[in-house]
Amino acid sequence: MAVPARTCGSSWPGPVRTARPWPGRGPRPFPDPRGPASGPARPLLLLLPPLLLLPLLTAPGASAYSFPQQHTMQHWARRLEQEIDGVMRIFGGVQQLREIYKDNRNLFEVQENEPQKLVEKVAGDIESLLDRKVQALKRLADAAESFQKAHRWQDNIKEEDIMYYDAKGDAELDDPEGEDVERGSKTSTLRLDFMEDPNFKNKVNYSYTAVQIPTDIYKGSTVILNELNWTEALENVFIENRRQDPTLLWQVFGSATGVTRYYPATPWRAPKKIDLYDVRRRPWYIQGASSPKDMVIIVDVSGSVSGLTLKLMKTSVCEMLDTLSDDDYVNVASFNEKAQPVSCFTHLVQANVRNKKVFKEAVQGMVAKGTTGYKAGFEYAFDQLQNSNITRANCNKMIMMFTDGGEDRVQDVFEKYNWPNRTVRVFTFSVGQHNYDVTPLQWMACTNKGYYFEIPSIGAIRINTQEYLDVLGRPMVLAGKEAKQVQWTNVYEDALGLGLVVTGTLPVFNLTQDGPGEKKNQLILGVMGIDVALNDIKRLTPNYTLGANGYVFAIDLNGYVLLHPNLKPQTTNFREPVTLDFLDAELEDENKEEIRRSMIDGNKGHKQIRTLVKSLDERYIDEVIRNYTWVPIRSTNYSLGLVLPPYSTFYLQANLSDQILQVKYFEFLLPSSFESEGHVFIAPREYCKDLNASDNNTEFLKNFIELMEKVTPDSKQCNNFLLHNLILDTGITQQLVERVWRDQDLNTYSLLAVFAATDGGITRVFPNKAAEDWTENPEPFNASFYRRSLDNHGYVFKPPHQDSLLRPLELENDTVGVLVSTAVELSLGRRTLRPAVVGVKLDLEAWAEKFKVLASNRTHQDHPQKCGPSSHCEMDCEVNNEDLLCVLIDDGGFLVLSNQNHQWDQVGRFFSEVDANLMLALYNNSFYTRKESYDYQAACAPQPPGNLGAAPRGVFVPTIADFLNLAWWTSAAAWSLFQQLLYGLIYHSWFQADPAEAEGSPETRESSCVMKQTQYYFGSVNASYNAIIDCGNCSRLFHAQRLTNTNLLFVVAEKPLCSQCEAGRLLQKETHSDGPEQCELVQRPRYRRGPHICFDYNATEDTSDCGRGASFPPSLGILVSLQLLLLLGLPPRPQPQVHSFAASRRL
Repeated sequence: MAVPARTCGSSWPGPVRTARPWPGRGPRPFPDPRGPASGPARPLLLLLPPLLLLPLLTAPGASAYSFPQQHTMQHWARRLEQEIDGVMRIFGGVQQLREIYKDNRNLFEVQENEPQKLVEKVAGDIESLLDRKVQALKRLADAAESFQKAHRWQDNIKEEDIMYYDAKGDAELDDPEGEDVERGSKTSTLRLDFMEDPNFKNKVNYSYTAVQIPTDIYKGSTVILNELNWTEALENVFIENRRQDPTLLWQVFGSATGVTRYYPATPWRAPKKIDLYDVRRRPWYIQGASSPKDMVIIVDVSGSVSGLTLKLMKTSVCEMLDTLSDDDYVNVASFNEKAQPVSCFTHLVQANVRNKKVFKEAVQGMVAKGTTGYKAGFEYAFDQLQNSNITRANCNKMIMMFTDGGEDRVQDVFEKYNWPNRTVRVFTFSVGQHNYDVTPLQWMACTNKGYYFEIPSIGAIRINTQEYLDVLGRPMVLAGKEAKQVQWTNVYEDALGLGLVVTGTLPVFNLTQDGPGEKKNQLILGVMGIDVALNDIKRLTPNYTLGANGYVFAIDLNGYVLLHPNLKPQTTNFREPVTLDFLDAELEDENKEEIRRSMIDGNKGHKQIRTLVKSLDERYIDEVIRNYTWVPIRSTNYSLGLVLPPYSTFYLQANLSDQILQVKYFEFLLPSSFESEGHVFIAPREYCKDLNASDNNTEFLKNFIELMEKVTPDSKQCNNFLLHNLILDTGITQQLVERVWRDQDLNTYSLLAVFAATDGGITRVFPNKAAEDWTENPEPFNASFYRRSLDNHGYVFKPPHQDSLLRPLELENDTVGVLVSTAVELSLGRRTLRPAVVGVKLDLEAWAEKFKVLASNRTHQDHPQKCGPSSHCEMDCEVNNEDLLCVLIDDGGFLVLSNQNHQWDQVGRFFSEVDANLMLALYNNSFYTRKESYDYQAACAPQPPGNLGAAPRGVFVPTIADFLNLAWWTSAAAWSLFQQLLYGLIYHSWFQADPAEAEGSPETRESSCVMKQTQYYFGSVNASYNAIIDCGNCSRLFHAQRLTNTNLLFVVAEKPLCSQCEAGRLLQKETHSDGPEQCELVQRPRYRRGPHICFDYNATEDTSDCGRGASFPPSLGILVSLQLLLLLGLPPRPQPQVHSFAASRRL
C-alpha cells in the first residue's frame, strides 16, 4: 500500500514533535464522522506492513527520537506479559491450590451433572407442583358452578343482609376526607385481625376471604349483592384447598360482574390516588375468559366526530387494546370516505406491549374530517381478517367499530364477506352525545353475532370496552366440559405484593336454565385462578451444583421466559404482563433461534453452541461454549431448558464426616482468625431455615456463626451440601494462606491484596486490612470477576468501574486497585472442573510507574536510557511520555493503565472518553467488535406531566379530577348513578378536561422503558499492527498488540498534536431508546404458537341478546339534586346502579 509523503519539511514520522502544516494545501479535510447512510463512518486508516514501515521509521534526517519500531514494541509486550505471569505465579497460587485440592482428595467427591436427567427431573417436579394447583382449581370451579346454580336470586336484597370483608374498607375508613355516608355504609363489613405471613409477603387472615369491588361499580346494586351472596360459600372450599395443600398461595375468583373474592383475606394494596383495579382487565382473567382473538378496530373520523367525541373514541380504543393479551392479534384503522391504518402496521400484529404502545400513540394523532363511509371501514376490516399470509390467532374474529352514528347498514358488505356463516363478529359502539338513530348500529351487531354498546361519557368507557368478552365466552360455556381446560399465563406482577407469578386459570360457567325445557344459560360467570410464585418454581431447580455460569430457564408458547437468571424487571406494573423474550434475555443468534423454536414446538433436544454472553455488570462480552438441553413440561404450555458450560459438567461435593476437622475448619470463619488468615466473606445463601439473612456480610457471618453454635452441619434443618462445601472451602483457602500468601511481601510487587473465591461460597482476602476496600459481591456466583474468569483462559484484568458522569477516581492512600484473576482448573482423572478463582489486586499508581519502566528502553531498572543530541534512539513510554501515549486497555475497551499521570484518575473509563480518536482507530482496524442490544426491563424517571386542564369557563364547573375527589371519595353510589344520568343533559359542558384525567394521575415513580446497550469485545485481530490515523496535519501513528494470556491490548501511539480529528466518538454507556423499529420487526415476527384450543363457534349459541342501548330517562329533579350535592360535597343517599348488560345476569 502506498504511503503518502509528508510535505512539511521532514519525512514521516518526523524527528521533532511540532505542528505539521501542509504547504500550499491548507488543512486536510476530515471525513464526515457520520459516514454514508449504510453505516457508521470509518476514517481513512492506512495499515502499514512492517517491511514497508521500517524504512519510514528510520528515515534519513531523523534527529534524537523516532517512533518505536515494531520489534521494539513487541519486546515491551513480552516484558509486560512476563511480569504479569510472574506475579500471578508467585502470589496467585494457582498451582499450589491445585495441589491443596489433591492433598485433600479424601474430603470430597466429584459428582457429574447429567443434563438430560437433570432437566427431566426438574420438569417433572414442576409438573407435579402445577398439577396440585390444577386439582385445587377444578375443585373451586366445580363448587362455584354448583353454588351459583343452587342460588336463588333476590330482587330485594339489601346491603345489610350481606356480611363480608371489604378489602378496601379499611383504607376508605381511614381516609381523612371520607364522609359519614361512607362510614355508615360499612355496617355489613367485617373487621378482621391479620398476622404476618412470609409466604404471602403480607398480613393475612386464614379464616376469611376478602372482596374487592372496582371503584366505578356501586357495591349496593342488586347484581353485586347477589354475587356476594352466592360466592360467600366459596370460603369453605378455599379453606379446604389450603388444608390439602398448605403451599397454595392466592386463590381467586374473578367474577364477570367485576367482583373479586380471594383467599386468604388481606387488606387491598390501594394506590395513593384512584384505584383502577378491575379483575376483568387482568391478564389472567382475559386469558381464561375467552379464546385467542383476531381483532380489527375501525374508528369513524368523519367531520361530525369532533371535540369531546373524538377524545372519547381515542380513549376507548386505548382501553380496548388493554383487553388484549399476547395470544391476540390486532390492527387499528380510521375511516371516513376511505379507510387507512392509524399506524405503520399494515396487517394484524401481535397484541404485545410494544405493539400496543405504537397503536396508542398513533391513535392520538387521528383528526376528524370528511364524510362517514362505513363501507370503506368494514371492507378494510374484512380484508385484514381474510389475509392468511401472516401470523395470527386463527380463532375468534371480530370487528370493533367506534362511531357517533350513521344511517348506512352496509348490508351488501356483510353479504359479501360474512354471510351466511357469520364467522366474524361485529361489535358497534355509539360514542358521545348525538341525536342519530342508533338502529343501524344495533342491526349491524345483532345480525353479525356481536353486541351494541353506548359510550356517552368517559365513565362508561372502561365497562363497555371489556364486556364484549362475555359474548366471546358463549361458545366456551356451550362447549361444557370440553372447554374446562386449565391454562397457565405469562409471568406478571401480583397486585397483592407476591412478586412475579404465573396463574393457572379455569373458566366458571353459568349452568342455570331460564325454565323447564329452556336453553341453558350461555354466560360465563367468571374465571377461577390460583397463583404460583416464580420463587417456588425456582426452588425446584438446582441452585449451586451447576456452577456460576450454569442455569435453568423456561419459556412459554410465545417464547417469553418464565424462568431465567436475566428476568429482572426493574419496575412493577401489574397492568401489563412481564414479556421478556428468550432472545432478548440472551444475546440473539441463529442457534438460539433454533433452540427456541424447538422448545415452543414441545420437542426434546440437546445442542452445543458457541455464543456470546454479556457479563454480569453488563460491561463486557465473552465468546463462550454452552451446552443447551431442553424438554417440555407436560400438561402445560411451558418448556424447560438447562444451560451448562463444559467446565461445569462436574462439581465437588464435600464429605466432612470427621467432626474434629469440621470444627477445625469452622474456626477459620471466626473473625478472631482474620488478622493472621485473611478476611473471609461468605456467600449469603440459605444454609439453614433459621438463618437470618442480612445485606451486611459482617452481620450475616455473625448470624451464621451464632446458628452454627446451636446446630451441626448435618442438621436436618440445614442444607448439608451447602454447609459441607462452605466449611471445606474455608479450610482449603486457609491452607493457601499458609503455603503461599503469609510468607510473601505484597509491597515488593506493589500489591494491595491477594484473594481466592470458590464455588462453595468463600471469598478470602489477604491481608485482613484489604477487606476494608473490597467491593466485590460476597456471592462468587454474582461477582463479575468470578464468572468472567471461569469463561476466559489466562488472566482477566478488571479496572475499577467508573461512570463517565461521575467524578474521577481519588488516588489517596493507594486504595485504588485493579483486580487480576484467573480460574483454577482441576483435573482429577479424566474429569476437569474449575472450583475456584484466585487473583491479586494491583496498586494502581505503583503499577502505572512500573508499566512505564517495562515499556521503556531501560537496560537497568535505575538507569533510564537517554539519547544525546548526536545519537539516534527510539522513543519509549517513560522518557518520552510527553510525546508518546502508552496504554493498556481491556477487552471491553476500558482503560487499565497509562503512562500519562493525568490519566490515572480515568482508569476504568471507556477509552473513547479518554482518547476518542485512537479508540475509533482501534475499532476500525478490527481490534474491537461492537455488540448492540436492548434492555427491555430498565427503569426510567417519570416524565413531567403536561397541562391537562380544561379551557377557562364562565362559571365554576368542576374538572374530572374535581368529580373524582368529590364523588368517588364521598359516595361511590352517587357517582355510579350520576354517571348514568348526567350525560343526557349537561355532559358536553362539564367534561372539557382531557379524558386521561378521569383515570387519575399515576403515582410519581420510575416507569418501565427500553435502554440501548453497547458493548465492545476483542475482534479477530491477534497480530501486531502498525497503522496511521490519516487526518491531515493531525495524523498519528500507533501500534497495537494483544498481550498473550490476558484480556489486555497494549497500545503505543503518538500523542495528538491538535483536536481537529475529534470527530468520531464511540459510545459505550447505556442510552434511552425506543427499541428496534416496531414497524420493521412486525414484518419478520418471531416464531410462536398459540393455545392449542379454540372455542369461537357453537351451533346452539343464542345471539338474540345483542344490546339494545340504555333507556333510563334522567329525572331533572334528581339530576339537579345530585349536582348540588356533589358541588357542595354533601353525601347523597345511595341509589341503585342501572347497567343494561349486567341486568341480563339475573337468574
